[in-house]
Amino acid sequence: MVYGLTIGQAAAFAGVTVKTVRHYHRLGLVDEPERDSSGYRRYGSSDMLRLVQARTLADAGVPLAEVGDLLDADPEQFASALDDVERRLTDRIEELIARRAVLHRLAAGDRLLLPERACVALDRFAELGFGADYVAIQQEALILARALVPEVFDSFLGQLERQLGDPQYVELMKLCQDAESWDPDDPRLDEIAAALAAKVLASRELLSMPAEFRARPDAATRYGLINHHREDQAPAAARLSELLDANLRAAGVDVPHQ
Repeated sequence: MVYGLTIGQAAAFAGVTVKTVRHYHRLGLVDEPERDSSGYRRYGSSDMLRLVQARTLADAGVPLAEVGDLLDADPEQFASALDDVERRLTDRIEELIARRAVLHRLAAGDRLLLPERACVALDRFAELGFGADYVAIQQEALILARALVPEVFDSFLGQLERQLGDPQYVELMKLCQDAESWDPDDPRLDEIAAALAAKVLASRELLSMPAEFRARPDAATRYGLINHHREDQAPAAARLSELLDANLRAAGVDVPHQ
């Protein structure tokens, strides 16, 4: 009677593939057993024990390069080594969780570039019934504002939050949204610009720019890049912005000339 298992049987019993068993042999984790008279390796109980131990450690996340030392370690060394492996696995898990969180945010497009507070404001646009294109423009403007005028971003965001909480202002913003498809000479643009200016001037104290921004030699350029974003695709929006700036300047507001 032939004693021992063939490599295929040993692999099946240990829950690995034949290829894995051979890989363990190459790494020296499990010695190759003696061959029988037919030239086949025969795996005994000691070989199987070693194979199962190696597989179990590998499944637990122990790098194969460290499995051999662990198998030959005394109980104290074994416990210490496992603690070290556990710490590394914990670090790795935390890293993967953080990466998953980043992926979730990436799934929401450019929102990764904005703080949570700004994302909440953008969600509010959608809740109020603004179209996806309009929300996308607001998102892009926020991204530009954060990058180009970081010293103003918080106050800019605060103004936006206040506007979204004001039903009259929301109605005006919806008119602005509708106006993007109008003719740039449409006289209704003058009415919207005047109404917007009146609303903005009602909180005039919020219009002052911080000294850090005003000291920038390229402040007007930065302001213009944000204020005129995508206007080339909507002539009526460009006209409305021009009219609003004119209304504010007429009221004495120092609007940068872009």
